[in-house]
Amino acid sequence: MRRALLHVGWISLPGVVQRAAMHPSAVAPESPEILQTWVFTPVVTSLMIVASILYVYGTVRARRAGVAWPMVRVLSWFVAMALLVFSVNSVMAELATHLFWAHMVVHLVLITVVPMFLVLAEPIRLLATATGETGDRRVRAFLGNRVVRLVMSPIVGLPLYAFALIGTHLTGFQDLALDNPWLKQLEYAGYFVVGWIFMLPLIGNELCGPTKLSHPLRFASFLLAMGPDTLVGVTLMMTTTELAPGYAASRLGWGPTGLEDQSAAGAIMWFGGDGLMMILLLVVAFQWITAEATGKRGGGMGSWLDSARRGQLMGESDVDVDVDDDEAALAAYNARLREMNRGR
Repeated sequence: MRRALLHVGWISLPGVVQRAAMHPSAVAPESPEILQTWVFTPVVTSLMIVASILYVYGTVRARRAGVAWPMVRVLSWFVAMALLVFSVNSVMAELATHLFWAHMVVHLVLITVVPMFLVLAEPIRLLATATGETGDRRVRAFLGNRVVRLVMSPIVGLPLYAFALIGTHLTGFQDLALDNPWLKQLEYAGYFVVGWIFMLPLIGNELCGPTKLSHPLRFASFLLAMGPDTLVGVTLMMTTTELAPGYAASRLGWGPTGLEDQSAAGAIMWFGGDGLMMILLLVVAFQWITAEATGKRGGGMGSWLDSARRGQLMGESDVDVDVDDDEAALAAYNARLREMNRGR
């Protein structure tokens, strides 16, 4: 039995003998051995390091420009990076190729928790702030594009989220991914991207204009997202057939039986997935109640439609405005109307 403390995966360098190039059952480790395994991911690790350096550099530039970039956003960024390391580099990454329940933990971290902290770090706003007026104008123009606004909306994000959950857990995809490591890598990358697209308009403050959702729409989106979590979780718990027998085959006898492992994975998806969504629901509900109590706009569908109309009229305006500030947005809106009137 080959014993190793380091495995190479996730787009490793050519010529390196790696565990990911073989079917898991061919290199099934013993239980004590796997608890010492660290997975090295050259490409992913390099991207995380470069992105973190750029984020810190952007923070320094923003502060030099007189913008007090909150430390909580910086902490959110590094929490997201640490969770990525946990998901793709730590022992959990190796366990996830042999235990269905471990895969489900990694899945929830990549599709919900990491994107949540990444959105809270607000890298898009940092990019706009650190690159000056020209960069800010370009970022706003990009976010104002109709295609971008459509993609960064629950109309796309919610179906993508449901498709990712159902398509990778109830269709035999897991066995296929275990036989083809590149597909497992693509699966994890897809979880991350889908989670970010789903979370961005719901908990972030980076998107402006008509893409800023009202509290009712955000609440409804999180509520609907609990449906796929429940469906996948209950199905995995209740079915008497192994939907991913490759996990049990890769362990050569150690660990739970295939059905026990599958049931545990379903419980994690159901309680863990719905639990995370419930926490976000409570946060949105608190924000909604607070907004109504303080008389702030943005609590209902009407104000969201008004925001969309205002964004369209302001689309060609040179006025630099933070749309989170309703008073400033209203002033810019009135200024735009005066410009249009003078043009006539």
